[in-house]
Amino acid sequence: MKRLIVNADDFGLTAGVSRGILEAHRRGIVTSTTLIATRPLDEAGLDGLKGSRLGVGLHLNLTLGEPVSPAEEIPSLLDAGGTFFRDPLRQASEAKPEEVELELRAQAAVFIRLLGRKPTHLDSHHHVGRHLPIRDVVFALAEELGVPVRCQDGETLRAARERGLRSPEHFFGESGPEPYWSSDRLLAHLAALPDGVSEFMTHPGYFDQDLAYSRYGRQREVELQGLTDPAVGEAVAARGIRLCHFGDLTPPHPASPPHLYPLPHWGRGEGEGGEGKR
Repeated sequence: MKRLIVNADDFGLTAGVSRGILEAHRRGIVTSTTLIATRPLDEAGLDGLKGSRLGVGLHLNLTLGEPVSPAEEIPSLLDAGGTFFRDPLRQASEAKPEEVELELRAQAAVFIRLLGRKPTHLDSHHHVGRHLPIRDVVFALAEELGVPVRCQDGETLRAARERGLRSPEHFFGESGPEPYWSSDRLLAHLAALPDGVSEFMTHPGYFDQDLAYSRYGRQREVELQGLTDPAVGEAVAARGIRLCHFGDLTPPHPASPPHLYPLPHWGRGEGEGGEGKR
């Protein structure tokens, strides 16, 4: 059997990105998204997310804008301006694991407060979660929550399975200088989709001025067009591919006990986010 998770990263990055993700779900093949808990989320975006049938995971962020935790509690993660260093390799080599854990737990707490339940899975912005020792912190959080993780490569997948964590067997996706998920590329990947569970990492959205800083801005509209192309949906059906989300990989879990994920002490305004490049 061929099962496919089509995950749209970056819900909450900007209002235009969130709107595009919801449209890619309503009109297209997107089945899953991941929320950035460090960014402000407007009421329309939150209501749209809650009212959808999307699986919603947590997009762990250590490389964009301001943290959830007070700056004085996680200094190894932040630059002089109190924002995350934008380099995932720098974060992996310089950040203290105990500070990483503190911030990621705080982000999980925000997610649970907003949605009233655990995430369907964990992945990370700029793939920072694939690098040791941050990967160990992410895996430990996934174990505690009882949720799957994204694995972008064979080494990460092997490490996840050694710890008993669920993840799709196959991963496809990129966000380089050119738009990745065009209609043609989607159709080609669907034609060659392997057996088992695959994840397409996608980045649909509408370009807006809040996204002007990003190197992957207008490309998101091309992905949105591809993911909502009727020919793509027809190809999924014709090839007998079952669309699903990460929540289908494990039994549902109850909401987290409050003592596991206390609400964080906000260092700046609640939910405020900073600027940065994708």
